[in-house]
Order: sequence, then C-alpha cells, then structure tokens
Amino acid sequence: MEPRIHYAGRFPELRNAMWALEHYVHESGLEPTLLELVKLRASLINGCAYCVDMHTKVARSLGETEQRLYEVSLWREAPFYTERERAAFAWTEAVTLVNVDHVPDDVYDVARQHFNEQELVALTAAVIAINGWNRLAIAFRRVPGTFQLGKAASGDREAYHVGAAHPKGASG
Repeated sequence: MEPRIHYAGRFPELRNAMWALEHYVHESGLEPTLLELVKLRASLINGCAYCVDMHTKVARSLGETEQRLYEVSLWREAPFYTERERAAFAWTEAVTLVNVDHVPDDVYDVARQHFNEQELVALTAAVIAINGWNRLAIAFRRVPGTFQLGKAASGDREAYHVGAAHPKGASG
C-alpha cells in the first residue's frame, strides 16, 4: 500500500487542530487505558489498520493484556471488562455508528451511570477524535505497522508516548 498525501507534514494546521482535541481528551482525567481501548474499538469498527496497530502498541505499553486487546470487538461476550469499560464500548459504538441509531437513550443512560457529565463529554471527544484520525489515516493510506511508540513520524511535532499520566501527541 502506498501512502497518498502526508497530511501531517504538508498541512500542519490540520494536525495542530487534531492535537488540540487530543490534548483536551488526555487532560480530562479519563484513564489512559480506557482511552486506548476506546480508540482501539472505534478503529476496529472503522477498519483502520494503522490506528489498530498504534493503539494496541500504546495499550500494551500501559500494561494492557493481550487477552483484553484481542477481545475488544467481542466485549459483550468477554467476561474481563469492567462495567465502566462496557459502558464506554457501547458509547463508542453508538457515537461511531451514529447513522445507525442516533445514540439511543438506553446507551446514554448506561453511560451516565458510569461517567459524570464532564467525563462523558471527554469520552465523546475521544470518540470524535479517533473517528477523525481513522478517516485521515484511511483516506490518505497511512501504512499499518510503521508506528513506533515514542518515535515521531515524519512531519509530526512530537511522538505519541506514554508519560506518567497519559500519552501526548497525535492519535492517528
């Protein structure tokens, strides 16, 4: 697969705008592992191989287990996710697939049982961000397998890396 346009290097204003949203999400206080699982789930729904590769690597660096990473698409059947994670997966699916059911009330009600208003807004921003990154990576053919944790890609201002509290930088 050949990349099409290297949008990050050619159009840094777009990358900076996406980073601003990522910064908001990562400063929100949501658990870094939860954010990576949500990003992985949305990337799987959208079929973004680049982002699936990236977010499995980041999740592993945060201590996420292989078993939980493998089962993200089948979270309803897998017994090893918390109720909060399940609510986040359902919310992620509903927001990612907004054209299907327009985020049903029952999904919202469950999410509100596990996330306060600020957290749910931040979680929604995370889903919005990863859906944007997925669309950029798919449209411009980011090459799966090229992401390296802690190493900035060509045109990136900084690397996506895991600090004491949360990753910094771009998602997709």
